Amino acid sequence: MTPIAWQRLEAAVVAVAAYVAVIVLGFAWWWPLVLFLAFDLSAAGYAAGPRAGAVLYNAAHNYAVPAALGAVALVADLPALGLLALCWAFHVAVDRALGYGLKLPDHFQHTHLGWIGGGRAAAPNPGEAA
Repeated sequence: MTPIAWQRLEAAVVAVAAYVAVIVLGFAWWWPLVLFLAFDLSAAGYAAGPRAGAVLYNAAHNYAVPAALGAVALVADLPALGLLALCWAFHVAVDRALGYGLKLPDHFQHTHLGWIGGGRAAAPNPGEAA
């Protein structure tokens, strides 16, 4: 199994864990689905070009912010913030599991997990099977 395949599998496990946590904590099962596309508003940065778009997209598509929000939610006993953190982590994990990784600054479809769609004739990324 390639490192990228492992990363995608790992992301799928994180998505399932976040979704189960939403339900176990007593939130409605549909919250992660309703909020799913909200996090993709970060792609609006691409209106300013691929470099700016990648920066904004990557800022919203990593686990750091949802993890920090989750910690604040636990410490401050703010369940709604915890729900937001879980939905955000779910979104990031589903994206990664589907192959939508962190964006590289040259093109929207070029990610750390490879080219989205596989239609691009390019050299494989490091760790990607040739």
